[in-house]
Amino acid sequence: MLRQVPWRPDAVVLIAPTLFCSPQALCLARLSGAVAWLHVHDFEVDAAFELGDFSSSRLRRFVQAIERSVMRRFYRASAISDRMMERLTSKGVDSEKAVLFPNWVDTSAIYPMSGPNAFRQELGISDRSIVALYSGSMGKKQGLELLMAAARQMLHRSDIQFVLCGDGPDRQALAQMAKEAGRMVVLPLQSSERLNELLNLADVHLLPQRADAADLMMPSKLVGMMASGRPTLATATLGTQLAMVLEGRGLVTPPGDVAAFVAGLVQLADNSEMRRVMGQQARQYAVQHMGRDEILTRFEQSLLIACGQPPHKSEVSKRQLTNPGAVTKFVIAQGQAGED
Repeated sequence: MLRQVPWRPDAVVLIAPTLFCSPQALCLARLSGAVAWLHVHDFEVDAAFELGDFSSSRLRRFVQAIERSVMRRFYRASAISDRMMERLTSKGVDSEKAVLFPNWVDTSAIYPMSGPNAFRQELGISDRSIVALYSGSMGKKQGLELLMAAARQMLHRSDIQFVLCGDGPDRQALAQMAKEAGRMVVLPLQSSERLNELLNLADVHLLPQRADAADLMMPSKLVGMMASGRPTLATATLGTQLAMVLEGRGLVTPPGDVAAFVAGLVQLADNSEMRRVMGQQARQYAVQHMGRDEILTRFEQSLLIACGQPPHKSEVSKRQLTNPGAVTKFVIAQGQAGED
């Protein structure tokens, strides 16, 4: 990080997780005279306590005090959903410094495909089968045990095929559970070149989440699911950001309720017209609200203003997305890859 000082960036953007890289990012910003910007993908401190990694109330108060102190030192802070924005301000971030910067998707790269799917052919899945796909990280906060329980309850439905694709700390354990659950295929991470093909394998996307992770994060995998033009079956509490986004574009069941999740999957599997309509609505929402150019243009405008530069007109800004160095110089600091 210190080697970045000589070229004097205009902005240092820290992507959290992990917030514990803040001292380096703030130090670099101070030494180079740059704007320090914190972008929160999920609230790792809250998640650690809500998911049971730590339980001491005294430790929680101590760590949260440090978190609030660190967050307030950044010139700008952004988050990926409205509910996460509210949590930012509740942690002491000035609302005038907070910026909504949601996850985006390139809707020209992720789109509904027609015709035979190569993944179905490679996996030997019949065109008549309904594929329920989970694609993403395999860790504690995803609550993937729900999928295993649902698969065991649906062994009598030979027309429904579960597919899990991804990696993470719990992948080996989940692969073993998948063997025991039956009618479940576990795939490794796929290349970005095959991502659209993978997402189009699904008839229904699966998005389980633990209740205690609600509104601490907004699953980044959702944007690709919706852009692929398929409905999503998610677990979320009513009133959460995820539940509101999926209204009319998928089904939402209570977290941890296996029976409700199975019922939702059966409802979608048995109703092709519902899947078609919800998939179309999901695609439309992704194009209108999650498009790459619109979201990155707004971020670029905010970044320029924070750096004391005049914002560009939208048509100019979009052209310069392919060459951000022509606009301003910035460092992106990220301690670890996101889990979504």
